[in-house]
Amino acid sequence: MKKCYIIAGAPSPDIDFIKNEIPPNAFVLCADRGYTHAKAAQITPSVIIGDFDSCSDTLPDGVETITLEREKLYTDTVYCIDNALQKGYDEITVLAATGGRLDHTVANLHALEYAADRGGRVTLLSRREAITLLTQGSHSFENRDGLTFSLFPIGCEAAVLSISGAHYPLDRYVYESRNPVGVSNIFEGESCMIDVHSGSLLMIINRDDSYL
Repeated sequence: MKKCYIIAGAPSPDIDFIKNEIPPNAFVLCADRGYTHAKAAQITPSVIIGDFDSCSDTLPDGVETITLEREKLYTDTVYCIDNALQKGYDEITVLAATGGRLDHTVANLHALEYAADRGGRVTLLSRREAITLLTQGSHSFENRDGLTFSLFPIGCEAAVLSISGAHYPLDRYVYESRNPVGVSNIFEGESCMIDVHSGSLLMIINRDDSYL
């Protein structure tokens, strides 16, 4: 898979985390105020996209910049995801995507589905958690022993799943979206396998349980 990074525009992000998470020479897209965060982290973006209603910084010369209309079909972050997919990047890590307005966070969660429908895999990443979408198939997680994770059906009324290598194993369990029983499972052992037999699941891995 070809990997890139998007810096979204959530307020008050962990700048040190962004700086340390993005490797040198990575392909980086900034969604509107994401450029302010990139500048603070001393990261030069490859592409800047937005309607610039929340970014007051002067945009740099020599960087591909796409200016959107204020009234548009998708969010700035989704436009960044779409641009990355068009450029052949199918593994996308989005930083500064949570912790601000709840509606913006929910929009970013649903952007995971947008990317998956187009062949991409997106992870919303912060120091606290990694959020991704599990589509139909088998998903393996290594070396997570002791960390908690939660699962929620998304884009469907119910998902059918099996789990092994976790504190609460399941065998073809029918998980209805109206009953959020998938909160706070725990990885146990070196490997955990989650099989999604139908539907899709939002997965939240708590990377640092000191926040619990």
